[in-house]
Amino acid sequence: MKKLLALILILSLILLGIKYYEIDKILMKKIYVQDYSQYVEKYSKENNVDSNLVYAIIKAESNFRQGAVSSSGAIGLMQLMEPTAKDVARKMNIDFKVDLLYKAEDNIKIGTKYYKTLYDKYKNITVALMAYNAGSGNVDRWIEQGTIKKDGSDAENIPYTETNNYVRKILRDYEIYKQLYE
Repeated sequence: MKKLLALILILSLILLGIKYYEIDKILMKKIYVQDYSQYVEKYSKENNVDSNLVYAIIKAESNFRQGAVSSSGAIGLMQLMEPTAKDVARKMNIDFKVDLLYKAEDNIKIGTKYYKTLYDKYKNITVALMAYNAGSGNVDRWIEQGTIKKDGSDAENIPYTETNNYVRKILRDYEIYKQLYE
């Protein structure tokens, strides 16, 4: 009888554990949303960038607020600076006007292309994220001075606290997105 009760208790705990895991996953998906998925999926595929990474960037940059504007003037979902967006749009043959950055599709289209350009330059997700936040001029200087390695393996050495935290946050959120949605 004791063995049967113990077995029932163990099975109940296993079932409760599964239920708690499922509830936890549902709650996590409310925090780690996939808003604007039609654009994220389209432009991620077009640029050969993992859509989960793009979601993580948008979450960190604007928390999916389409009209977000930072104190430094970065605009929209992917928080693009006007000169950067203008340059990327020109290379994409897009007639650039700043109001494009407030439109979800255009912001994601230009932002994803910009990230892909950085990734193509550095061949490393971590270093590309550094450049997305701090600018490629700073990242080039950090590599040249030996502050960081080209492979990003010493990302803890990023001299800007904001960029250091930014990279860690996006890499963490990227892993969470992959676990939730793959």
